[in-house]
Amino acid sequence: MPVPPKQDESTTQDGAIQSLNLRWCFGFFVVSGFCGLVYEVVWLRLAMASFGVTTALASIVIAMFMAGLGLGSWGAGALTRRALAGDGQRALRIYSVAELLVGVSSIAVPLQLKLGRSLLQNMGSLGAWQTSRYYLLVGILVAITLVPWCTCMGSTFPLLMAVIRQTARSGSERSFSYLYVANVIGALLGTLASAFVFIELMGFQGTLYVAGCLNTVLALLAFTISFRIVKASLIEKPASVPTARPLLYGLPRVSVLIFLFTTGLVSMGMEVVWIRQFTPYIGNLVYAFAGILAVYLLATVMGSRDYRSKAQSSQPGESASSWSLLALSALIPLIAVDPFLPLGDVFNGLRIGSIVFFCAIAGFLTPLLVDSWSSGDPDRAGTAYAVNIAGSIVGPLIAGFCLLPNMGERWAIVVLSIPLFAIAALIAFRKTTPETAQSKTGLSPRLQFAVAAIAGVLIVSVSHDFETKFAAGEVRRDYAATVIAMGQGFDRQILVNGISMTFLTPDTKYMVHMPLAFMSKSPKNGLVICFGMGTSFRSMLSWGIPTTAVDLIPSVPSLFGYFHADAQALENSPLARIVVDDGRRFLDDSTQTYDVIVVDPPPPPQAAGSSMLYSCEFYEVVKKHLRENGILQQWYPERAGDAATTVAITKALMQSFPYVRAFRAYDGFGIHYLASMEPIPITSSSVLVSRMPSAAASDFVEWGPEANPQQQFDTVLSHELKLEDLVAEDPRAPAMRDNQPINEYFMLRHWFHYYK
Repeated sequence: MPVPPKQDESTTQDGAIQSLNLRWCFGFFVVSGFCGLVYEVVWLRLAMASFGVTTALASIVIAMFMAGLGLGSWGAGALTRRALAGDGQRALRIYSVAELLVGVSSIAVPLQLKLGRSLLQNMGSLGAWQTSRYYLLVGILVAITLVPWCTCMGSTFPLLMAVIRQTARSGSERSFSYLYVANVIGALLGTLASAFVFIELMGFQGTLYVAGCLNTVLALLAFTISFRIVKASLIEKPASVPTARPLLYGLPRVSVLIFLFTTGLVSMGMEVVWIRQFTPYIGNLVYAFAGILAVYLLATVMGSRDYRSKAQSSQPGESASSWSLLALSALIPLIAVDPFLPLGDVFNGLRIGSIVFFCAIAGFLTPLLVDSWSSGDPDRAGTAYAVNIAGSIVGPLIAGFCLLPNMGERWAIVVLSIPLFAIAALIAFRKTTPETAQSKTGLSPRLQFAVAAIAGVLIVSVSHDFETKFAAGEVRRDYAATVIAMGQGFDRQILVNGISMTFLTPDTKYMVHMPLAFMSKSPKNGLVICFGMGTSFRSMLSWGIPTTAVDLIPSVPSLFGYFHADAQALENSPLARIVVDDGRRFLDDSTQTYDVIVVDPPPPPQAAGSSMLYSCEFYEVVKKHLRENGILQQWYPERAGDAATTVAITKALMQSFPYVRAFRAYDGFGIHYLASMEPIPITSSSVLVSRMPSAAASDFVEWGPEANPQQQFDTVLSHELKLEDLVAEDPRAPAMRDNQPINEYFMLRHWFHYYK
C-alpha cells in the first residue's frame, strides 16, 4: 500500500496562518464597510441640520467624503511602497490606528459640524445665505470636518493589501477584489441595519456610537493579530510581484485608469438619476432610498463574487464582451420607469430590479480593473482605487447640476451611457488577442457591440419620460427636482419628482388667515416656509403686509402663474419676497423677526428630512424669530401620518411653547397648530373677521367652503382639539427631535410597537 507523501510541517503551518489572516482581513472589511456606510448616511443628515437641506449641500458632503477616501487610498498606497514593503506587521498596526481614528470620528464629527455652524453664523455678511460665498465657506468647513477621517477610511484598502501580500502570497494578486467584496457586503448590511433598525432604535448619535465601537474593536483585534505576522514572515519571505504586467484588451496600460475613472463617474451619476427616476413609483421615504442603495450594493456583491470565481480559470481579457453588456444595461431602467408600462404599484420592486444588471456588471469590472492594474501591489491598487473614487466625485456633480436640470432623467441616462458605449467600441474594434477573439456566446466582439448599440437605440426610441403623462401641464427642471404643474381649474396640482405636493384647497388659506386674525394687534409682516402653489403666500399678501416665502426647490415658485392668474402682479409687489433656500437654514441665518410664521412641510409626513420642520430644535429656531405675541402656524396632514407622529409633533410644540392650540381642518384631513410664547385667547369668529382687511376677507372665502368669513372661521373653531386627547392617542411616543425622527423611521414601531 503506497504511503502518501509527508507534508512539510512548516508548509502546513504557513498555509494555516495564511488562511487565518485572510479570514480576519475579510471580516475586518465587512465590519469596516458596515461602519463606512453608517457614517456617510448619518453625517449627511447632521450636515443638513447644520447647513441646510439642499442638493448643493448634499453634493458637497458626498464629494468631501469621497475625496477623503481617494486621498487615503492614494496616500496609504504610497506609504506601503516607501515604508512598509514586506513589513505586514507594521502595516497591520497602522491599519489598527486608522480604524481607531475612524472610531473617534463618531464623537468628533457631530461636534465639528456644530462648531462649523457657529463659526459660519459669526461671519456675518461674509457667510450670507443664498450666495456662492456661503457654499464656498460650507465646503471648506465640511472638508476640514470630514476629509481627515475619510482619509483614514480610504487608507485601509492598501494597508490590508500589504498585509495579505506578505501573509497570503497565493492570493495576493487579487487581494483588492477580495477586500472589495467584503467591503460591499458590509456596506449592504450597514444600509439595511441603519435604515431599518439602528436609527429608529437609538437615533443618529446612538447609531454613530455603535459604528465607533465596532471600529474600536477592529483596531484592537488588528493590533493583537499583528504579533502573529512576525512568525509568518519568518517562514518564507514574501514573493515579489512581477514587474511585467500584460496589457488588458491589448490597450495601453493607462486605459485601465481611464476605464476606472469612467465607471466611477457613470455609476455614481446613474445613482443620482435613479433616485429621481424611481421616486414617482416608490415614494420619497428613507426606506425607498435605502431600498435603491441596497439593490445597488447587493448586485455589486453578486458581480464582484462572480469575478472572484471566474478569475481562477479565466484571463482578464476575456471580459471584453462585458463592456457592451454594461453599456446596454445602463439603458434598461428607461423601460422600467416608462409611465406607460402596465405595471401597478405591486410591481415597483421590478422597476428597481432593472438596475441589477448594470450594478452587477460594474461590480464585476471594477475589481477586475484594479486587480489588473495592481497585481496585488498596494501602491498601485491605492492609485487605481483613488482614480475610481475621483470619477465617483465628478459623476454626481455632472448628473445633478448639468444633466438633470437641462435634459431630464431619460436623456441624462442616455448621456451617461455614451462613455460606456465608447469604451465598448474601443475594445471591440481593437486588434484582437487570442483569448478575446470570440466570446463564449459565439459572437465576435464587434458583432456583440453592434447588437448592444442597436438594442440601445431601440430602448431610447420607445421609452418615455415620466412627465409625458402630463402633456397638458408645464414642466420645470433644476438641480434639486423635476417639477410638474398639471390639471385644469380647481383640479390643478403640483408634483415634485412625481410626488403630489399640494392642490388648490382652502386649508392653505386657513394656514395664514387664522394666525393673523388671532393677533390682537395689527401684524407687520409674515413668513411662509414651503411655497407650494403659492396660495398661502398670496393669502398673506392680501393682508397688505411684507411677506417672505421660502422654498427649497428653485422651480416651484416659477410655476406660481400656472395656479394663480394674479401671480405676476403679486411677485412685482414691493411687499413680496420669494427666496429659494432651505426654510430652517434660512431662519437660522436670519436676524429678521415676524409676527406670523407659517410652516407647511412637504408631504407625506414620513418624507425623508421632513422631521427637521417638526422637531423641538426647529421650534427653538422659530422662537428666536417671532415678535412679541407672534404666532407659529404648524400644519400637519394627520390622515397621511400615524398616531405616534401626531403625538411626537404635539409634544414637541408643547415642550417648546407655553401656549399651543390645535384645530381640526375644515375637511378633517389635518391639524392646524397655533403656538406662541404669549397666550392665544379664545376669540369669537366675529372678532377675528373684524381684524381682517377687506382684501383678506375676500381671499379667505374665494374657494369656500362657506359663503362668508365668519362661517368660514366657525367651521374650524368649532372643532378645536384638546392637546391631552391628542397625546393620549399614543402616550409612549416621544417628542420629535432631530436625533430621533420617529416620523421617518417607523418600521420597528409598526412591526413590534417599539418606542425608545
